[in-house]
Amino acid sequence: MHRLILAALVALAACAPAPQKVAGFRDPATPVWSAAAFAPERAAGEWRQVASHARRPGGCASGAVRMTPAQGGLAIDGTLCIDGEARPVHALARPAGPGRLALAGQEDWWILWVDEGYRTLAIGTPSGRFGLVLDRGAIPPDRLAAARAVFDFNGYNPAAFRPF
Repeated sequence: MHRLILAALVALAACAPAPQKVAGFRDPATPVWSAAAFAPERAAGEWRQVASHARRPGGCASGAVRMTPAQGGLAIDGTLCIDGEARPVHALARPAGPGRLALAGQEDWWILWVDEGYRTLAIGTPSGRFGLVLDRGAIPPDRLAAARAVFDFNGYNPAAFRPF
């Protein structure tokens, strides 16, 4: 009798759907929102990376980019720390919707949040492949906490958020 019950439980477990695998840093079942009021021209200038999502601590320490107005968008040049690895970025970012930038050969960047003074940007992707925070200087604790909260709201894994 015990074997019959065990066999029935095993059969039922085999019918259960497989757990959804998360490829990036965010739960794909959670809606993701972009900042509809984002004005790309206000993002021109120097940006320092102050936080990123990474699977483990360590790796690169930070990144920096320059955003320059260009024909059709923003030219972005520099290096960013993506999941603990320094990656060069040299691309034209074209507006692709409210708070969204299309970069050739890459997944669109979504501006999840920008503070009122355009001092801090929280940038992610719908897939959650990366999430990072850029700031024009030394980020104060309140803006870093706000950026973290925006990532949490958009389904990013809070345990993977790594300030530099």
